[in-house]
Amino acid sequence: MTASQPTGTKASPLERIAPGIKITAQMSPEPRDQDLKFVRQMGVDHVVLWTDSSKSSAEYYASRKALFAEHGLTVYGFGNSDVHNQPAIVLALPNRDAKVEEYKRHIQALGKAGIPYTTYAHMPNGIWSTEPEETRGGAIARGFDLAKAEEGHWRDQRYHLPLTNGREYSEEEVWDNFAYFIRQAARVAEDEGVMIGIHPDDPPIPRLGGVPRIFSMFENYKKALAIADSPNVGICLCVGCWLEGGEMWGVDAITAIRYFAEQQKLFKVHFRNVHAPLPHFVETFVDDGYQDMYQIMKTLQEVGFRGVVIPDHIPRMADDPRLGTAFTIGYMKALLRRAEEEVGRR
Repeated sequence: MTASQPTGTKASPLERIAPGIKITAQMSPEPRDQDLKFVRQMGVDHVVLWTDSSKSSAEYYASRKALFAEHGLTVYGFGNSDVHNQPAIVLALPNRDAKVEEYKRHIQALGKAGIPYTTYAHMPNGIWSTEPEETRGGAIARGFDLAKAEEGHWRDQRYHLPLTNGREYSEEEVWDNFAYFIRQAARVAEDEGVMIGIHPDDPPIPRLGGVPRIFSMFENYKKALAIADSPNVGICLCVGCWLEGGEMWGVDAITAIRYFAEQQKLFKVHFRNVHAPLPHFVETFVDDGYQDMYQIMKTLQEVGFRGVVIPDHIPRMADDPRLGTAFTIGYMKALLRRAEEEVGRR
Protein backbone atom coordinates (compact mmCIF):
# COMPACT_ATOMS: atom_id res chain seq x y z
CA MET A 1 0.00 0.00 0.00
CA THR A 2 1.29 3.46 -0.89
CA ALA A 3 1.60 5.79 2.07
CA SER A 4 -1.58 7.84 2.39
CA GLN A 5 -1.70 11.61 2.69
CA PRO A 6 -2.37 12.70 6.27
CA THR A 7 -5.88 14.04 6.76
CA GLY A 8 -6.36 17.80 6.56
CA THR A 9 -2.97 18.65 5.08
CA LYS A 10 -1.92 20.30 1.84
CA ALA A 11 -1.14 18.05 -1.10
CA SER A 12 2.28 16.44 -0.92
CA PRO A 13 4.80 17.45 -3.59
CA LEU A 14 5.66 13.75 -3.81
CA GLU A 15 2.46 13.33 -5.80
CA ARG A 16 4.25 14.99 -8.72
CA ILE A 17 7.08 12.43 -8.61
CA ALA A 18 6.65 9.30 -10.75
CA PRO A 19 6.03 6.12 -8.73
CA GLY A 20 8.86 3.71 -8.00
CA ILE A 21 12.20 3.69 -6.19
CA LYS A 22 14.89 5.40 -8.23
CA ILE A 23 18.44 4.11 -7.78
CA THR A 24 20.41 7.31 -8.26
CA ALA A 25 24.00 8.49 -8.69
CA GLN A 26 25.55 11.55 -7.11
CA MET A 27 27.58 13.31 -9.79
CA SER A 28 29.49 16.48 -10.54
CA PRO A 29 27.38 19.11 -12.32
CA GLU A 30 30.31 19.39 -14.73
CA PRO A 31 30.58 15.74 -15.83
CA ARG A 32 32.99 14.27 -18.30
CA ASP A 33 31.58 12.24 -21.19
CA GLN A 34 32.99 9.08 -19.62
CA ASP A 35 31.21 9.88 -16.33
CA LEU A 36 27.88 10.14 -18.14
CA LYS A 37 28.52 6.90 -20.00
CA PHE A 38 29.58 5.14 -16.80
CA VAL A 39 26.35 6.05 -15.03
CA ARG A 40 24.14 5.07 -17.95
CA GLN A 41 26.04 1.79 -18.34
CA MET A 42 25.09 0.94 -14.75
CA GLY A 43 21.43 1.36 -15.68
CA VAL A 44 20.96 4.55 -13.65
CA ASP A 45 18.62 7.24 -14.97
CA HIS A 46 18.45 9.75 -12.07
CA VAL A 47 21.19 11.95 -10.58
CA VAL A 48 21.67 14.41 -7.73
CA LEU A 49 24.16 17.27 -8.01
CA TRP A 50 25.92 19.83 -5.79
CA THR A 51 27.39 23.25 -6.47
CA ASP A 52 27.98 26.46 -4.49
CA SER A 53 26.60 29.98 -4.52
CA SER A 54 29.02 31.15 -7.21
CA LYS A 55 26.98 29.11 -9.71
CA SER A 56 23.63 28.97 -7.95
CA SER A 57 21.09 30.41 -10.39
CA ALA A 58 18.03 29.32 -12.32
CA GLU A 59 20.02 29.56 -15.53
CA TYR A 60 22.80 27.30 -14.31
CA TYR A 61 20.41 24.76 -12.79
CA ALA A 62 18.37 24.67 -16.00
CA SER A 63 21.52 24.23 -18.10
CA ARG A 64 22.58 21.25 -15.99
CA LYS A 65 19.11 19.75 -16.22
CA ALA A 66 19.23 20.04 -20.01
CA LEU A 67 22.77 18.61 -20.23
CA PHE A 68 21.93 15.50 -18.22
CA ALA A 69 18.63 15.05 -20.07
CA GLU A 70 20.58 14.81 -23.32
CA HIS A 71 22.13 11.65 -21.87
CA GLY A 72 18.91 10.15 -20.55
CA LEU A 73 19.42 11.34 -16.96
CA THR A 74 16.91 13.20 -14.80
CA VAL A 75 18.18 15.67 -12.20
CA TYR A 76 16.12 14.94 -9.07
CA GLY A 77 18.03 17.14 -6.64
CA PHE A 78 20.56 19.96 -6.53
CA GLY A 79 22.34 21.08 -3.38
CA ASN A 80 24.20 24.30 -2.63
CA SER A 81 27.08 23.72 -0.20
CA ASP A 82 27.26 27.43 0.73
CA VAL A 83 23.84 27.26 2.42
CA HIS A 84 24.33 23.81 3.96
CA ASN A 85 25.77 23.19 7.46
CA GLN A 86 25.88 26.93 8.12
CA PRO A 87 26.64 28.08 11.69
CA ALA A 88 25.25 31.52 10.77
CA ILE A 89 21.79 29.98 10.36
CA VAL A 90 22.02 27.47 13.22
CA LEU A 91 23.47 29.88 15.78
CA ALA A 92 22.03 33.24 14.63
CA LEU A 93 25.41 34.79 13.88
CA PRO A 94 25.53 38.38 12.52
CA ASN A 95 25.27 37.23 8.88
CA ARG A 96 22.26 34.99 9.51
CA ASP A 97 19.73 36.99 7.52
CA ALA A 98 22.06 37.19 4.54
CA LYS A 99 22.46 33.40 4.61
CA VAL A 100 18.72 32.85 4.92
CA GLU A 101 18.11 35.06 1.90
CA GLU A 102 20.84 33.20 0.02
CA TYR A 103 19.07 29.94 0.84
CA LYS A 104 15.73 31.29 -0.35
CA ARG A 105 17.30 32.38 -3.66
CA HIS A 106 18.64 28.84 -4.06
CA ILE A 107 15.12 27.44 -3.64
CA GLN A 108 13.67 29.99 -6.06
CA ALA A 109 16.31 29.08 -8.65
CA LEU A 110 15.48 25.38 -8.30
CA GLY A 111 11.81 26.12 -8.76
CA LYS A 112 12.38 28.16 -11.90
CA ALA A 113 14.59 25.40 -13.32
CA GLY A 114 12.02 22.71 -12.54
CA ILE A 115 14.24 20.71 -10.16
CA PRO A 116 12.10 19.25 -7.37
CA TYR A 117 14.43 18.62 -4.44
CA THR A 118 17.36 19.84 -2.35
CA THR A 119 19.09 18.46 0.77
CA TYR A 120 19.69 20.65 3.82
CA ALA A 121 21.78 19.87 6.94
CA HIS A 122 21.59 21.89 10.17
CA MET A 123 25.00 21.13 11.70
CA PRO A 124 26.81 24.20 13.09
CA ASN A 125 30.19 22.49 13.44
CA GLY A 126 30.44 20.17 10.48
CA ILE A 127 30.91 16.46 9.88
CA TRP A 128 33.26 14.66 12.26
CA SER A 129 35.64 11.83 11.42
CA THR A 130 38.80 10.34 12.87
CA GLU A 131 41.52 8.62 10.87
CA PRO A 132 40.45 6.53 7.84
CA GLU A 133 40.24 2.82 8.59
CA GLU A 134 40.30 -0.39 6.61
CA THR A 135 37.19 -2.40 5.96
CA ARG A 136 36.73 -5.62 3.99
CA GLY A 137 39.76 -6.59 1.95
CA GLY A 138 41.71 -3.51 3.00
CA ALA A 139 39.34 -1.01 1.35
CA ILE A 140 39.82 2.46 2.84
CA ALA A 141 36.79 3.90 4.59
CA ARG A 142 35.75 6.73 6.86
CA GLY A 143 36.00 5.98 10.55
CA PHE A 144 34.84 7.74 13.67
CA ASP A 145 35.96 6.97 17.21
CA LEU A 146 34.41 9.25 19.82
CA ALA A 147 37.36 8.69 22.17
CA LYS A 148 39.73 10.12 19.54
CA ALA A 149 37.52 12.86 18.08
CA GLU A 150 39.17 16.27 17.96
CA GLU A 151 37.93 18.06 14.85
CA GLY A 152 34.90 18.56 12.63
CA HIS A 153 34.89 20.11 9.18
CA TRP A 154 32.68 21.45 6.44
CA ARG A 155 34.48 22.34 3.23
CA ASP A 156 37.44 24.53 4.25
CA GLN A 157 36.13 25.31 7.75
CA ARG A 158 37.54 23.42 10.74
CA TYR A 159 35.95 23.13 14.21
CA HIS A 160 37.99 22.18 17.28
CA LEU A 161 37.09 21.05 20.79
CA PRO A 162 36.30 21.98 23.47
CA LEU A 163 34.10 24.84 22.20
CA THR A 164 33.74 24.62 18.43
CA ASN A 165 31.71 27.82 18.06
CA GLY A 166 33.14 30.09 20.75
CA ARG A 167 30.71 29.42 23.60
CA GLU A 168 28.06 27.07 24.95
CA TYR A 169 24.68 27.25 23.20
CA SER A 170 21.38 26.10 24.66
CA GLU A 171 18.85 23.82 22.98
CA GLU A 172 16.29 26.60 23.19
CA GLU A 173 18.55 28.89 21.15
CA VAL A 174 19.11 26.29 18.45
CA TRP A 175 15.42 25.42 18.22
CA ASP A 176 14.44 29.09 18.01
CA ASN A 177 17.00 29.63 15.26
CA PHE A 178 15.75 26.59 13.36
CA ALA A 179 12.17 27.87 13.54
CA TYR A 180 13.25 31.32 12.31
CA PHE A 181 14.95 29.77 9.28
CA ILE A 182 12.66 26.91 8.31
CA ARG A 183 9.41 28.87 8.41
CA GLN A 184 10.82 31.29 5.86
CA ALA A 185 12.37 28.57 3.73
CA ALA A 186 9.22 26.44 3.79
CA ARG A 187 6.99 29.20 2.41
CA VAL A 188 9.37 29.75 -0.50
CA ALA A 189 9.62 25.99 -1.08
CA GLU A 190 5.83 25.72 -1.26
CA ASP A 191 5.64 28.64 -3.69
CA GLU A 192 8.30 27.09 -5.91
CA GLY A 193 7.22 23.44 -5.66
CA VAL A 194 10.58 22.36 -4.20
CA MET A 195 11.09 19.71 -1.51
CA ILE A 196 13.63 20.27 1.29
CA GLY A 197 14.98 17.06 2.85
CA ILE A 198 16.72 17.56 6.20
CA HIS A 199 19.76 15.33 6.63
CA PRO A 200 20.62 13.83 10.05
CA ASP A 201 23.60 14.99 12.06
CA ASP A 202 26.75 13.06 11.23
CA PRO A 203 27.71 11.62 13.60
CA PRO A 204 24.36 11.83 15.44
CA ILE A 205 25.65 13.06 18.79
CA PRO A 206 23.10 15.28 20.61
CA ARG A 207 25.71 17.74 21.88
CA LEU A 208 29.18 18.29 20.49
CA GLY A 209 31.65 21.09 21.04
CA GLY A 210 29.25 22.99 23.25
CA VAL A 211 26.48 23.04 20.64
CA PRO A 212 23.25 21.00 20.45
CA ARG A 213 22.92 18.97 17.24
CA ILE A 214 19.17 18.60 17.13
CA PHE A 215 18.85 16.14 14.25
CA SER A 216 20.18 13.22 16.27
CA MET A 217 16.94 11.84 17.72
CA PHE A 218 13.70 10.64 16.13
CA GLU A 219 11.49 12.72 18.42
CA ASN A 220 13.43 15.85 17.45
CA TYR A 221 12.71 15.18 13.79
CA LYS A 222 9.01 15.01 14.61
CA LYS A 223 9.28 18.31 16.48
CA ALA A 224 11.19 19.97 13.63
CA LEU A 225 8.70 18.89 10.99
CA ALA A 226 5.84 20.13 13.16
CA ILE A 227 7.57 23.52 13.43
CA ALA A 228 8.02 23.68 9.65
CA ASP A 229 4.36 22.69 9.18
CA SER A 230 4.84 22.27 5.45
CA PRO A 231 4.36 19.41 2.98
CA ASN A 232 7.56 20.61 1.30
CA VAL A 233 9.81 20.05 4.32
CA GLY A 234 10.71 16.44 5.02
CA ILE A 235 13.67 14.16 5.56
CA CYS A 236 16.71 12.96 3.69
CA LEU A 237 17.02 9.74 5.66
CA CYS A 238 20.66 8.74 5.77
CA VAL A 239 20.54 5.08 6.76
CA GLY A 240 24.24 5.28 7.65
CA CYS A 241 23.67 8.06 10.17
CA TRP A 242 20.71 6.17 11.63
CA LEU A 243 22.92 3.12 12.05
CA GLU A 244 25.70 5.22 13.56
CA GLY A 245 23.32 6.40 16.27
CA GLY A 246 21.73 3.01 16.89
CA GLU A 247 19.52 2.97 19.96
CA MET A 248 20.20 6.66 20.65
CA TRP A 249 17.76 7.55 17.87
CA GLY A 250 14.86 6.06 19.83
CA VAL A 251 13.61 3.98 16.89
CA ASP A 252 15.43 1.88 14.31
CA ALA A 253 15.85 2.85 10.66
CA ILE A 254 13.00 0.66 9.42
CA THR A 255 10.56 2.15 11.92
CA ALA A 256 11.69 5.64 10.91
CA ILE A 257 11.20 4.87 7.22
CA ARG A 258 7.67 3.63 7.84
CA TYR A 259 6.78 6.66 9.94
CA PHE A 260 8.14 9.32 7.58
CA ALA A 261 6.71 7.58 4.52
CA GLU A 262 3.26 7.47 6.12
CA GLN A 263 3.55 11.22 6.74
CA GLN A 264 4.70 11.74 3.13
CA LYS A 265 7.88 13.31 4.47
CA LEU A 266 10.42 10.82 3.08
CA PHE A 267 12.05 12.53 0.10
CA LYS A 268 15.48 10.93 -0.30
CA VAL A 269 17.45 8.01 1.17
CA HIS A 270 21.23 7.66 1.58
CA PHE A 271 21.95 3.94 1.35
CA ARG A 272 25.01 2.99 3.38
CA ASN A 273 26.05 0.66 6.16
CA VAL A 274 28.42 0.78 9.15
CA HIS A 275 30.09 -2.01 11.09
CA ALA A 276 28.75 -0.94 14.53
CA PRO A 277 26.95 1.97 16.21
CA LEU A 278 28.63 4.70 18.24
CA PRO A 279 30.95 5.27 20.00
CA HIS A 280 33.09 3.80 17.20
CA PHE A 281 31.98 3.03 13.67
CA VAL A 282 33.55 2.37 10.28
CA GLU A 283 31.61 2.91 7.08
CA THR A 284 31.71 -0.36 5.23
CA PHE A 285 30.25 -1.96 2.12
CA VAL A 286 26.47 -2.18 1.93
CA ASP A 287 26.61 -5.98 2.30
CA ASP A 288 29.15 -5.97 5.14
CA GLY A 289 27.73 -3.93 8.03
CA TYR A 290 25.48 -4.73 10.96
CA GLN A 291 22.27 -3.83 9.08
CA ASP A 292 20.68 -6.22 6.59
CA MET A 293 20.23 -3.68 3.81
CA TYR A 294 17.72 -5.85 1.99
CA GLN A 295 15.31 -5.16 4.83
CA ILE A 296 15.78 -1.42 4.19
CA MET A 297 15.09 -1.79 0.46
CA LYS A 298 12.14 -4.10 1.08
CA THR A 299 10.62 -1.60 3.52
CA LEU A 300 11.01 1.22 1.00
CA GLN A 301 9.18 -0.91 -1.54
CA GLU A 302 6.45 -1.80 0.95
CA VAL A 303 5.72 1.86 1.77
CA GLY A 304 5.61 2.86 -1.89
CA PHE A 305 8.63 5.16 -1.70
CA ARG A 306 8.96 7.16 -4.92
CA GLY A 307 12.03 9.27 -4.19
CA VAL A 308 15.69 8.56 -4.86
CA VAL A 309 18.06 6.15 -3.13
CA ILE A 310 21.75 6.96 -3.52
CA PRO A 311 24.96 5.22 -2.45
CA ASP A 312 26.89 7.34 0.02
CA HIS A 313 30.43 7.45 1.48
CA ILE A 314 31.54 4.39 -0.48
CA PRO A 315 34.75 2.63 0.66
CA ARG A 316 37.58 3.06 -1.84
CA MET A 317 38.26 -0.15 -3.73
CA ALA A 318 41.70 -0.72 -5.31
CA ASP A 319 42.86 2.44 -7.12
CA ASP A 320 39.67 3.66 -8.81
CA PRO A 321 36.75 5.25 -6.91
CA ARG A 322 34.37 4.14 -9.65
CA LEU A 323 34.86 0.51 -8.64
CA GLY A 324 33.11 1.01 -5.32
CA THR A 325 30.33 2.95 -7.00
CA ALA A 326 29.77 0.21 -9.58
CA PHE A 327 29.74 -2.50 -6.89
CA THR A 328 27.32 -0.55 -4.70
CA ILE A 329 24.92 0.46 -7.47
CA GLY A 330 24.88 -3.11 -8.78
CA TYR A 331 24.13 -4.48 -5.32
CA MET A 332 21.37 -1.92 -4.79
CA LYS A 333 19.77 -2.74 -8.13
CA ALA A 334 19.75 -6.42 -7.20
CA LEU A 335 18.14 -5.66 -3.84
CA LEU A 336 15.49 -3.56 -5.54
CA ARG A 337 14.73 -6.28 -8.08
CA ARG A 338 14.29 -8.80 -5.27
CA ALA A 339 12.07 -6.39 -3.32
CA GLU A 340 9.90 -5.80 -6.39
CA GLU A 341 9.52 -9.55 -6.82
CA GLU A 342 8.67 -10.17 -3.18
CA VAL A 343 6.52 -7.13 -2.44
CA GLY A 344 5.23 -6.32 -5.91
CA ARG A 345 5.75 -3.20 -8.00
CA ARG A 346 4.34 0.05 -6.69
